[in-house]
Amino acid sequence: MTQESELFRSGDALLVVDVQNDFCPGGALPIEDGDAVVPILNRWITAAVKADIPLYISRDWHPANHISFEEQGGDWPPHCIQDSNGARFHPDLRVPDHAITVTKGVRFDKDQYSAFDQTGLAEQLRKDAVTRVIVGGLAEDVCVRATVLDARKAQFEVLLLSDATRPVSAEGGEKARKEMREAGARLERIE
Repeated sequence: MTQESELFRSGDALLVVDVQNDFCPGGALPIEDGDAVVPILNRWITAAVKADIPLYISRDWHPANHISFEEQGGDWPPHCIQDSNGARFHPDLRVPDHAITVTKGVRFDKDQYSAFDQTGLAEQLRKDAVTRVIVGGLAEDVCVRATVLDARKAQFEVLLLSDATRPVSAEGGEKARKEMREAGARLERIE
């Protein structure tokens, strides 16, 4: 059995996408079994800390009445509203103090699905000499997909942790996996 720490190499970063209360069971926009990614990601976080690999954790952080909300003509129910319980990281997700939080979805005029969308993340990764991003989180067919595709556009190698992500829908997940593979991301299931 391959250990998470054995997969890390120089130039890696771990990026955990939007593992927030509102995207887990009981939240405002729950993904089925969304909380099942938490123990898997915790293993990766622990291994990253031991291997001294940079760790980034993104979050949706919407202002009230965000443009993405249905009442404003958007696609989603209100979720991850700034400073709300729903916007907090899942309580069982072990976020080290040194993890860098990437905040997105704060713009009033558009949504930001990708952790790379006007956040400065690509520039920070380059500054940290990162060449490969290892990604897991929620939701596979929305924010994870957008993040992976933008990471590839920014010329980073990408390893998606297939067992550490869940889609909004099975069909959406299948389509997203195809797109991510076609963009050059490697999808890996680590048992």
